[in-house]
Amino acid sequence: MISHLSGTLFEKSTQSIIIEVGGVGYGVVVPLSTFYALPEKQGAVSLHIHTHVREDALVLFGFFTRLEKSLFLMLVSVSGIGPKLSVNILSGMGAEELLRAIASGDAPRLQAIPGIGKKTAERIALELKDRAAAFSEDAEMPPIQAPGTEAERRMEDALSALLNLGYSAKMAKAAIGKAKILVKDETLEGLIKESLKILS
Repeated sequence: MISHLSGTLFEKSTQSIIIEVGGVGYGVVVPLSTFYALPEKQGAVSLHIHTHVREDALVLFGFFTRLEKSLFLMLVSVSGIGPKLSVNILSGMGAEELLRAIASGDAPRLQAIPGIGKKTAERIALELKDRAAAFSEDAEMPPIQAPGTEAERRMEDALSALLNLGYSAKMAKAAIGKAKILVKDETLEGLIKESLKILS
């Protein structure tokens, strides 16, 4: 059972990538959050892996962070949710924001993810709420405050964008706080660009 891969990024697309390890190329399905965190081709890459065994195939799913992998495993444990849909869910929302939405039982927020209907969102919230809440406490996840003013909404949108790129909430919030002071272009795009400069 493969649980981790480190090697060279041989090929990448938004659906899957190929990691070359010792001359062997491993095809790995990744969510968008992991895809955006990948280096350019031929760059070094290290991913947490879940090996999904079916009767007709063996599929590798890769994740940039342990949190993404943990959420994936939670999601596939829900009746009616398979690996493909779990990856789509992770692609539609930042991992930390997703964890908080599940932990708070926020079915409407989950329903906003493309491809997730009302019944599926409610099932996720019902079946995983306690597990996600316990996980959040262990990980000491900070809550995201509801947006109010235009500036707060802009910061919330910037935070969501950085979370989707794979940054932790702590790193993203610190970068946005500094960027807010330094940025001259007070648009969402300007705030994100300045934050990414700080993070790099």
